[in-house]
Amino acid sequence: MPRRTPLFALLAALAITAHAAAPPPPASGTLQVPIGDITSIEGVRDNLLIGYGLVVGLNGTGDHQQTLFTTQTLSNILEKMGVQVPPQQMLVYNVAAVFVTATLPPFAQPGMHIDVTVSATGDARSLQGGLLLLSALHGPDGQIYAEAQGPLTVGGYSAGNMLSSIRVNQTNVGIIPNGGIVERDTSVSLDQLKQLSLLLRQPSFITAEAVATAINRSVGAAPPAAVPAAARPGAAAGPAQVIDSRRIDVAWPSDRSAIPAFVAQIEALKVPVTPPARVVVDERTGTIVIGSNVQLGPVSIMHGNLAIQVTTTLTASQPTPFSQGGQTAVIPNTTVKANESPAAKLTLQPGATVQDLVNGLQSIGATARDIVSILRAIKAAGALEAQLEVI
Repeated sequence: MPRRTPLFALLAALAITAHAAAPPPPASGTLQVPIGDITSIEGVRDNLLIGYGLVVGLNGTGDHQQTLFTTQTLSNILEKMGVQVPPQQMLVYNVAAVFVTATLPPFAQPGMHIDVTVSATGDARSLQGGLLLLSALHGPDGQIYAEAQGPLTVGGYSAGNMLSSIRVNQTNVGIIPNGGIVERDTSVSLDQLKQLSLLLRQPSFITAEAVATAINRSVGAAPPAAVPAAARPGAAAGPAQVIDSRRIDVAWPSDRSAIPAFVAQIEALKVPVTPPARVVVDERTGTIVIGSNVQLGPVSIMHGNLAIQVTTTLTASQPTPFSQGGQTAVIPNTTVKANESPAAKLTLQPGATVQDLVNGLQSIGATARDIVSILRAIKAAGALEAQLEVI
């Protein structure tokens, strides 16, 4: 008679098997991020383009006549069209000289449309309602890679005259969506690359090892066709090898026709990423950003404010009546006041969180400017286990 396995024993075995096959949970403070979001491919990059042109059709908000390069450019354009007009006799209030910039994305092909940004060069007050004339966009090598033309979209408006006017947002910069057309092929053939080199946007040996491990587990250790396996002692078995804290080299598969699918498979893999412990301070605006994984040591903070106010009052001294040679004199009276508030105390215990720090600083009445100085003092005391970056 066949022996039957109890149902609860079967369910327990399945649970143990599923638990053993499941990947380990991410450590506390880590994020599961696709490789394509934290890396870029070496050799696959954007290219910056720049050009010069004219915007016409403005409602009297263009350059003034003393803007010489605008009148010269307009004269050259008209001369090519068979119109002879001296630059000194031109009024360019409806015309503005502009710089045209664009970003050429990777794998761009001729005929592809790109967005362009138009910025006023002279003293034009607004580019609202303008039309960019045909302008060539050059690369760093001086070659023409795209052409741009079309009506501008300005994220604001201006109205009025020189005496009374109103302006909302920036009106000297406009965008032409899909206003540029690619004229030269700059795409990179992945088949010509010897290997796939992934560059981390944030250098980290921990993340680089995690990326290489995920690739080797997913792709396997199949022998590559383009590049032999690395023979470094201690190197992990597989096509991915960590070169430094930013670069991971991956050998191409043997089937060269499957390169796009190979890259897509790698970019879809998720790896644990630990955000760096960093505190960013912008002294100009008083903005402070503290990472959630910033560790604080035990420290006591005593904070007080000292305000010094200097006031000067001007009084007039009149001469006595019927005096000879008397003159009215202005005498300054200066008053100095010093007001020092009592120091407020804040104590942070071991294992304090960022929320504890923020709540404590708010409880003692510290402003954003005060917090900048307090964070620097905490860092100098060795109680801030993070990188303090001032921008």
